[in-house]
Amino acid sequence: MDVIVLGGGLMGTASAYFLARRGARVTLIERNRIGTGATVASFGNIRRTGRHLSQLPLAHRSLKLWGKAERMLGRDVEFRATGHIRLIFDEGGLADMRAYADTARPWGLELEELTPREIRVRFPDLGPEAIAASFSPRDGSGNPRLIAPAFAEAARGLGAEIIEEAEVESVSRDNSGFHVATSKGAFAAECLLNTAGAWGARIAAQFGEEVPLEARGPQMGVTEPLPHRILPVVGIWTRDKEYGAYLRQVERGNIVFGGAAERVPVDLEPGHARADPTRLPLQLRAVARLLPAIAKVAVIRTWSGCEGYVRDMLPVMGCSATTPGLFHAFGFCGHGFQLGPGVGDAMAELITTGRCETPLDDFRIDRFSRAA
Repeated sequence: MDVIVLGGGLMGTASAYFLARRGARVTLIERNRIGTGATVASFGNIRRTGRHLSQLPLAHRSLKLWGKAERMLGRDVEFRATGHIRLIFDEGGLADMRAYADTARPWGLELEELTPREIRVRFPDLGPEAIAASFSPRDGSGNPRLIAPAFAEAARGLGAEIIEEAEVESVSRDNSGFHVATSKGAFAAECLLNTAGAWGARIAAQFGEEVPLEARGPQMGVTEPLPHRILPVVGIWTRDKEYGAYLRQVERGNIVFGGAAERVPVDLEPGHARADPTRLPLQLRAVARLLPAIAKVAVIRTWSGCEGYVRDMLPVMGCSATTPGLFHAFGFCGHGFQLGPGVGDAMAELITTGRCETPLDDFRIDRFSRAA
């Protein structure tokens, strides 16, 4: 079959790759450059801890693919299974962690609870005031700048056509299939996969499917290099949004951080999100609670990106409820990076076989009309 994929972020490029691997003829259309939207703005966190339980089967599927990524794509995308630690500073956070660990265990996620002494011995630079932590040893991080271009190049090697810097002018469907007119020509296919990120709701609305989605931008930053000592990705269990920070140290020594700052609204036209420098001091105070040493280093860059947040904080993924041949995978609410390879594999399976071994019912697009 022929498939048009709209959107060249991680979801779109991974879908194009797995579709092409299954023998589909794929055309991917991206309005900018591959991987320059929400994907490149991502923190690079590959975590299962704290996810909505219905996402865990997809997260497990994706983690297996992250482990195969270098061999599969022919290049190192800097996936490192260094583990994911979440520090705890109060009894409320401890109760939340233990409750989540209990409910997630039947879904295949095992979290190790660390005592203060175990934190000091294993991770001496982290959270000196922490009273406990959770640790997930198989999770880690990847490089957001590398993964989407790697999937796109691998898809191209399998015969997929990758069209960049092509503004979509119209999308329609008739008895012969879907037609997409762009600034770089017209394209037609039996199936259309909507992986347009924060713009995905606009595509869905053209086919009578309304999704309550807001475009927002996170605040991210990176420091100057430090000696490389912090292996795991570091987060926090907290009910206080002002402390909801996270960080990781890349192999070059820089510390990437985010969280503890309200995500700012983003206008979809032109879709550019900017970090707010006035929020940085509060953000750094929260990050320093996790890693005191960050208070003594320089921040060399801050950035943001346009992400799509659905009202119930779950993605839209699966078949259209109104239009045969239309599929959706968008609105991952700022936590789609880990899921990306699994999303692409699952959507390729669904489109080419009509079924998916990973349960997707909680992500159906018609959940909003049914709730109404």
